[in-house]
Amino acid sequence: MKARLTQWLLKACGLLNLRLAQGLGRLLGRLGWWATPREREVTLQNLRGCYPNADQATIDALARHSLAETGATGLEIPLMWEWPVTRCLNLIREVDGEHWLNAHRDQGQGLLLLAPHLGNWELAGLYFASRYQMAALYSPPNQPGMEAYIRQVRSRSGSELVATDRRGIMRLFQILKNGGVVGILPDQTPRRSGGDFAPFFGIETLTMTLASKLAQKTRPTVLLTYAERLPNARGFRLVIRPVSDRIYAADMRESLTALNQAVEDSVREVPEQYQWEYKRFRRQPEGAPAFYRPPI
Repeated sequence: MKARLTQWLLKACGLLNLRLAQGLGRLLGRLGWWATPREREVTLQNLRGCYPNADQATIDALARHSLAETGATGLEIPLMWEWPVTRCLNLIREVDGEHWLNAHRDQGQGLLLLAPHLGNWELAGLYFASRYQMAALYSPPNQPGMEAYIRQVRSRSGSELVATDRRGIMRLFQILKNGGVVGILPDQTPRRSGGDFAPFFGIETLTMTLASKLAQKTRPTVLLTYAERLPNARGFRLVIRPVSDRIYAADMRESLTALNQAVEDSVREVPEQYQWEYKRFRRQPEGAPAFYRPPI
């Protein structure tokens, strides 16, 4: 029953146009400053840690802006899931860095796309899935009744959804070895067994090792991408950036540092559109103090 209600709500939100969805989402995000103290405090602590030289007024303003933009993202997702793919892609007004894709085609190797939680990552995924036979790592939702729906909407453009198990991981290696395209969200906190620590905004951060292992063993082109939200509901700018060759380094810390630096550089371009509400630093090196204090 809960899954059906959620799907009904998503379909209802999918009837909105972009301006209404973004406006309502931002309103809900601004209300969240007062109504969701946990998310507010996580956002503030993340920003204080990542921008230690900023004054409190600057941190507060960025936190409020971030909550509003996260709200906009939340109500854009039903559009990305319910609208026809062509209507979604028509929201992309420009592509910044397309020459990196052209260079990749000339090399004839696999393509590993890193899409952090910046801007509208669902739209970025749709763009590449519409152009390539792409595979994306997939984690089942917390509501089991939602899995079939999410798999259907995310694969409607031809994207192959790969489970986060041993068989799925091996499939990603195979795809890249055969010159295919794989998309990964690189800034999720992994289990301790699936990650290692490397600096992110100067903070030792548990970082997934999967992307680095894929790069090291299959030597694909590695690019970072995100869909930046343009003002006044004008659509999006798709950004494509190269990742340092250090991501291929045999030393895992050096590779992870390159990955985190690529994400950090992109976040600094539009920090208000990053998902600062996520507890990215909840796992710390052994013996280090907890990042979130008091525990939240």
